[in-house]
Amino acid sequence: MILGYLAAASPQVTLTPSLNSLPGGGTLQALVNGLGAWALIAALVGLIVGAAAWALGVHSQNFQQSMVGRKAVLVSGLAALLIGAAPQIVNFFWGQGSSLH
Repeated sequence: MILGYLAAASPQVTLTPSLNSLPGGGTLQALVNGLGAWALIAALVGLIVGAAAWALGVHSQNFQQSMVGRKAVLVSGLAALLIGAAPQIVNFFWGQGSSLH
Protein backbone atom coordinates (compact mmCIF):
# COMPACT_ATOMS: atom_id res chain seq x y z
CA MET A 1 0.00 0.00 0.00
CA ILE A 2 2.72 2.48 0.99
CA LEU A 3 4.95 1.49 -1.95
CA GLY A 4 2.09 2.01 -4.39
CA TYR A 5 1.49 5.47 -2.95
CA LEU A 6 5.21 6.37 -3.20
CA ALA A 7 5.40 5.12 -6.78
CA ALA A 8 2.36 7.18 -7.74
CA ALA A 9 3.70 10.28 -5.99
CA SER A 10 7.22 10.12 -7.45
CA PRO A 11 7.92 12.33 -10.45
CA GLN A 12 8.52 10.70 -13.80
CA VAL A 13 11.81 11.58 -15.49
CA THR A 14 12.59 11.37 -19.20
CA LEU A 15 15.75 11.39 -21.27
CA THR A 16 16.05 12.75 -24.81
CA PRO A 17 19.70 12.83 -25.96
CA SER A 18 20.58 15.78 -28.18
CA LEU A 19 23.96 17.09 -29.33
CA ASN A 20 22.52 20.61 -29.52
CA SER A 21 21.43 20.71 -25.86
CA LEU A 22 24.86 21.65 -24.49
CA PRO A 23 27.57 23.89 -25.90
CA GLY A 24 30.33 21.93 -27.59
CA GLY A 25 28.12 19.09 -28.80
CA GLY A 26 29.33 19.47 -32.37
CA THR A 27 32.93 19.59 -31.19
CA LEU A 28 32.42 16.43 -29.17
CA GLN A 29 30.91 14.68 -32.21
CA ALA A 30 33.89 15.79 -34.34
CA LEU A 31 36.27 14.48 -31.67
CA VAL A 32 34.53 11.09 -31.63
CA ASN A 33 34.65 10.94 -35.43
CA GLY A 34 38.37 11.72 -35.37
CA LEU A 35 39.04 9.07 -32.72
CA GLY A 36 37.12 6.56 -34.82
CA ALA A 37 39.27 7.39 -37.84
CA TRP A 38 42.48 6.99 -35.82
CA ALA A 39 41.23 3.66 -34.44
CA LEU A 40 40.45 2.41 -37.96
CA ILE A 41 43.91 3.45 -39.14
CA ALA A 42 45.46 1.57 -36.20
CA ALA A 43 43.38 -1.50 -37.08
CA LEU A 44 44.56 -1.26 -40.69
CA VAL A 45 48.20 -1.01 -39.62
CA GLY A 46 47.73 -4.00 -37.31
CA LEU A 47 46.14 -5.97 -40.13
CA ILE A 48 49.01 -5.21 -42.53
CA VAL A 49 51.74 -5.94 -39.99
CA GLY A 50 49.96 -9.11 -38.85
CA ALA A 51 49.54 -10.33 -42.42
CA ALA A 52 53.23 -9.69 -43.11
CA ALA A 53 54.26 -11.53 -39.94
CA TRP A 54 51.93 -14.40 -40.82
CA ALA A 55 53.37 -14.67 -44.33
CA LEU A 56 56.97 -14.48 -43.13
CA GLY A 57 56.28 -17.05 -40.42
CA VAL A 58 54.74 -19.48 -42.89
CA HIS A 59 57.52 -18.91 -45.43
CA SER A 60 60.30 -19.43 -42.86
CA GLN A 61 58.38 -22.31 -41.19
CA ASN A 62 58.33 -20.42 -37.90
CA PHE A 63 55.15 -21.64 -36.22
CA GLN A 64 55.29 -19.07 -33.40
CA GLN A 65 55.59 -16.11 -35.78
CA SER A 66 52.82 -17.37 -38.04
CA MET A 67 50.46 -17.82 -35.06
CA VAL A 68 51.22 -14.32 -33.75
CA GLY A 69 50.63 -12.88 -37.23
CA ARG A 70 47.37 -14.80 -37.62
CA LYS A 71 46.18 -13.58 -34.22
CA ALA A 72 47.08 -9.98 -35.13
CA VAL A 73 45.07 -10.26 -38.37
CA LEU A 74 42.03 -11.65 -36.57
CA VAL A 75 42.17 -9.13 -33.71
CA SER A 76 42.63 -6.21 -36.12
CA GLY A 77 39.70 -7.39 -38.23
CA LEU A 78 37.51 -7.78 -35.15
CA ALA A 79 38.56 -4.32 -33.93
CA ALA A 80 37.57 -2.78 -37.28
CA LEU A 81 34.24 -4.64 -37.14
CA LEU A 82 33.50 -3.34 -33.64
CA ILE A 83 34.56 0.21 -34.52
CA GLY A 84 32.24 0.20 -37.52
CA ALA A 85 29.36 -1.36 -35.59
CA ALA A 86 29.79 0.74 -32.43
CA PRO A 87 27.09 3.34 -33.23
CA GLN A 88 24.58 0.62 -34.17
CA ILE A 89 25.41 -1.39 -31.02
CA VAL A 90 24.95 1.66 -28.78
CA ASN A 91 21.72 2.63 -30.57
CA PHE A 92 20.41 -0.95 -30.28
CA PHE A 93 20.96 -1.04 -26.53
CA TRP A 94 19.58 2.49 -26.15
CA GLY A 95 16.44 1.39 -28.00
CA GLN A 96 16.12 -1.73 -25.85
CA GLY A 97 16.58 0.27 -22.67
CA SER A 98 14.16 3.01 -23.65
CA SER A 99 11.46 0.46 -24.53
CA LEU A 100 11.44 -0.95 -20.97
CA HIS A 101 8.47 0.07 -18.86
